[in-house]
Amino acid sequence: MATRASHNARRSTYGCLSVRTLIALFVSLALSSLAHAADSRKSGFDFMQPSTQATQLDDTQNPAMLWVKDGQLLWNKPDGSAAKSCANCHGEIARMRGVAPRYPAYSSAQKKVVNLSQQISQCRIEQQRATPWPFEHESLLGLEAAIAKESRALPVKPPEHPLLVEAQKRGTTLFNQRIGQVDLSCRDCHDTLAGKKLGGNVIPQGHATGYPIYRLEWQSVGSLQRRLRGCMTAVRAEPYAFGASELVDLEAYLAKRAAGMPLEAPAVRP
Repeated sequence: MATRASHNARRSTYGCLSVRTLIALFVSLALSSLAHAADSRKSGFDFMQPSTQATQLDDTQNPAMLWVKDGQLLWNKPDGSAAKSCANCHGEIARMRGVAPRYPAYSSAQKKVVNLSQQISQCRIEQQRATPWPFEHESLLGLEAAIAKESRALPVKPPEHPLLVEAQKRGTTLFNQRIGQVDLSCRDCHDTLAGKKLGGNVIPQGHATGYPIYRLEWQSVGSLQRRLRGCMTAVRAEPYAFGASELVDLEAYLAKRAAGMPLEAPAVRP
């Protein structure tokens, strides 16, 4: 009886839909499945050892959560001559869900494309009337990590803005440009050689889905710009200064390149 009733219910439901609607639904599902199957992108997580993967997945073991805890405290702490906290403007930090996947973004206040840490610094200047933290300062990384954690599993989703598109184009050029005495580009390693080994380590595809990130090599949390500068040094090129427009352009392109992939921050990497 239950089986027959369920069958009748399904038949009644589908009977309410036109043939055209059903065809459109099935076509949409088929295209979605094909798109998923055709997406060969992999997170750096997929290239790690199971023990490192387990460290990232368990918040009680993930070292980056120490920075997140500090950031959560800073969110509610008044600072600067305005004696304001982030919560005074934005409410609970949970309301930041969906923010991190949209950075870098164009800032009308700064009249340029900025990453999340630069936006935090702007808020400190304008709203708290406080001195911005230096790049890679633990408080800045902690607050950024706490904000990013609220958007875990959400897809990377760069906003649509003409000036952001221009930054992405410049970033694309930089990604494909050979640099340094080793004469390599980002593309050479993370597109052409992804999955192969370098010095015993598997070369990942280089999708920036986990920043700020805890690297075992660093024994600390660091920004995407720190990682980019490290790559430049590795190919014996002069790295751009923290906050340089070139690094932000690269970040903008990498966000576009990873669009639709789930945010993992704060992730763990070797």
